[in-house]
Amino acid sequence: MATGTLEGRTVLITGGNGGIGLGMGRAVAEAGADVIVWARNEVKNAAALGELRALGVDAHAVTGDTADEEEVEATFARAVELAGGRIDTVFANAGTTGNGERFPDMSLQEWRRVMSINLDGVFLTLRAAAHHMIEHGQGGAMVAVSSTSAVHGAAGNEAYGTSKTALLGLVRALAVNLARHQVRVNALLPGWTKTDLADFAWANEKFRDATIRRTPVRRWAEPDEMGPAAVFLADPANTFHTGDCITVDGGYTVF
Repeated sequence: MATGTLEGRTVLITGGNGGIGLGMGRAVAEAGADVIVWARNEVKNAAALGELRALGVDAHAVTGDTADEEEVEATFARAVELAGGRIDTVFANAGTTGNGERFPDMSLQEWRRVMSINLDGVFLTLRAAAHHMIEHGQGGAMVAVSSTSAVHGAAGNEAYGTSKTALLGLVRALAVNLARHQVRVNALLPGWTKTDLADFAWANEKFRDATIRRTPVRRWAEPDEMGPAAVFLADPANTFHTGDCITVDGGYTVF
């Protein structure tokens, strides 16, 4: 990890108190960035802040529903205040998976629940970030955390896969729209990773073994293995890198 590449920067991570979000938080903190964790579980937030502060950076937490428009605006404003007036990078990482309802029996209610968190929530978060970055006039970086489910069929988890695919379209459009403001917009596509969100899949031995056989490195990722990509995407030196979709999946999608 490049130490010091993010010194003087502040990074906001939704869903940042565990899993991939905390893995990215540890990485950017090790690179010198202060971190704002945006998540709703205050007990987990406190534990995450302890880890991040132990790395020698300032870290704060905010709580708010990323799928609620008014809460997003208020929570983002609070995050900016805690950051001392400026946030340089935003990782829109908060998300959910399906509840197991399978197509064609999936309810519209379940479809909309997943979309509200995984798509609406990212839209609202990045919209707030765009307003902030345009206003302070010094550019920045925004990252939507998608999934390899965006590029291969997510049979049995259709709402999740569709929501993650939609993020790629949003990222590409925003990259074009915000380039004139020196705001870079990219997507990160993690593969199978050992997180609480993926526990249902890990617990299915037959499915787990099948995914491992298909992955050239023959294992699932640890959350911290998303960290180097996060640091790269947040690095202000990457002034010409926007509109991209970076896959970190151990070769799963090319095998």
